[in-house]
Amino acid sequence: MQNNTWKRSFIAMSIIATLAGCNSSSSEDSGKTSPKPDASLKVGLLPDTQGGGWNVAIHPMEAVLAKHHAEGVNVVIPVGDLTDNGSTKEWEQWRSVADKYREAGMEFLPVMGNHETSWAYTVEWIDNMRHFIPEDAVHMPSAEWLNYYIIRDNVLMIGLAYYNLPIAFSWIEEILAENKGKFDHVVIASHDGLVGAKYGQTREQIVQGVKDDNRLFDIHKDIRELFAKYDVIWVQGHEHMYQRSQIHARVYGSNDPGGRSNVDTLASTPSGGNYRMPSYTQIVSGNASYKGYEYRYGERELIQDVIQHKMATLKPEYDSNHYDANAAILSFGGNRVDYHAYYAPHTITRNEDGMKELEEPNWTLMDTFSRTLDRCETLIYPNSIPDEQRPILNHIVEYKTNDCLGYDGSSARLVGGVNDTFNRVDTTERTMGYNAGLTRAETMNDMMRLSYQFLFTQHKAWDPNLNGAERVVKGQQDQDDTGAETGYVVVPATTIDMKKHVTLSWMPKTNETRSDILIISGMQNHGGVYQNAYGGEQNMRVTWGLQGSQPDGSAKMPHRLPVTASQDWDVEQITGDKYGVQFTAAADLNAKGVVLGEQVNGVWKPLVTENCIVDAPWDESYLNSEPVRDVHCDGQAVVGYDGQYGNRWWMIADRDLEIALVKR
Repeated sequence: MQNNTWKRSFIAMSIIATLAGCNSSSSEDSGKTSPKPDASLKVGLLPDTQGGGWNVAIHPMEAVLAKHHAEGVNVVIPVGDLTDNGSTKEWEQWRSVADKYREAGMEFLPVMGNHETSWAYTVEWIDNMRHFIPEDAVHMPSAEWLNYYIIRDNVLMIGLAYYNLPIAFSWIEEILAENKGKFDHVVIASHDGLVGAKYGQTREQIVQGVKDDNRLFDIHKDIRELFAKYDVIWVQGHEHMYQRSQIHARVYGSNDPGGRSNVDTLASTPSGGNYRMPSYTQIVSGNASYKGYEYRYGERELIQDVIQHKMATLKPEYDSNHYDANAAILSFGGNRVDYHAYYAPHTITRNEDGMKELEEPNWTLMDTFSRTLDRCETLIYPNSIPDEQRPILNHIVEYKTNDCLGYDGSSARLVGGVNDTFNRVDTTERTMGYNAGLTRAETMNDMMRLSYQFLFTQHKAWDPNLNGAERVVKGQQDQDDTGAETGYVVVPATTIDMKKHVTLSWMPKTNETRSDILIISGMQNHGGVYQNAYGGEQNMRVTWGLQGSQPDGSAKMPHRLPVTASQDWDVEQITGDKYGVQFTAAADLNAKGVVLGEQVNGVWKPLVTENCIVDAPWDESYLNSEPVRDVHCDGQAVVGYDGQYGNRWWMIADRDLEIALVKR
């Protein structure tokens, strides 16, 4: 312990001495993912740091903040449950770690969690957090130190206390209107979320809500629509696991309580411009504590699509042999945002254990995206959907999109490939109870109705639930001492195959490019990992999913992953599915002098030499049998030129890309 204390002191002195000289550039690009550009603002997420009893989990907290510092983070958002009991001792522990980073120049935007409400916020919370909440923060009237916002560069950041979303919503609307033109990006942080991974206010305050408590019930649809309109990135804690998902503003179906009026377009059209889905991004930030949870309830298919999910519960009986410390970073530069989420495994269960594996953390990049405000996007479903379900609704398993339009007359689209490399996760069985006269649900049928009205898709032949034919089933029914009906419904355990959120984004051309820059993101996040509900890893190639997890009531079958599937989390080592991308340049650009290129260590270079360009239109069969080229072309990207249409290029890729036309 003495040696660890000396090391922490040394690290602290080094941070204070060097942080002022650090810029926002990040580590050298590995060549496997999109490069990390210089960003004017980097925002780090610090998950729950409760240590159990009267302690803060100082070792994971130290490791996460040190990672943020190494990556050049400017602002850290602790997303609640900083402590377990809100005691003076815990606050002293928390500040002993955070103070040195604050003094070194990192700003903190702490939000209150449910474990901080165990002590009057007017005492310990304000006494300690007033030193961290920025002096220029604008506080919500009558909720000072609980709900507040700041603007840094072109990013509006709003912090909300636990369960405060319904009461703060009108204030958020005012903030967005009053600050119009002052921001491009919006980050909203709260300890808990509207949907969540295992909790979520929609389930807690609506489906299982108290009778006539309509604070959230009346505005839940307005919240989703406003957040989608402003392209909000919602970040939270509370769950002690990691999840990224898209939360949808609109519910397309007959059981939408808001109806189908004013539904946003479902397709990209040249007259309407580029298509962004009517949804917002939700990030459950993970863990920095000595506590882990199993995955409960699963995907709320009616309003949620899970893109990435990872947990570690340190339960060897479920093949989970460690906890995760999670460090996620949002990097903003102009209209662009780059996201990188890391995990480091450890087996620390109390501060007395020492830093153990976190002395030198093994940080692994497990989730990432790069996108701009001017983008096209789509959800690509996993290739595990029964054949008869594929023509129904929008269950697209192929990497195909419509045209996405650049600024200079360029356009791009995905033209082929199948989502055969995806991640899979199990959930546990849970119940949701009611008590007539007390809860919103008065009967068993009421609870079933609310579940399918606000959370889950009710399985129909024309609208299948891809996570199971029976997502909610009737449980037991009884009476309490007053004779009022009580009971519960069951949400069965199921197996969920994650989707890919694929985006095509545009950046204006630079002096080094001859066209606008296309960013393709979302193709490389899944390695074919299969986790049980406690984080234990299974082999998707041989292990069946849980019974009832297919729309016909059967179990999801083992999946024939491609030989390239890593079955690992490391995004930088993942080889994605092969896909085709088509890039059409502006009509006035001379095709003879350009070729598709990408940035390598900050320099734009051609993807292929001139004599290795395939002179032929795109053919989807190339994904299975590449066109014949000279042997000296081996190792170069397969790039073709389609002279029939003029200025149309295509290529085969298996990873996220950032490409443009460059000089040959």
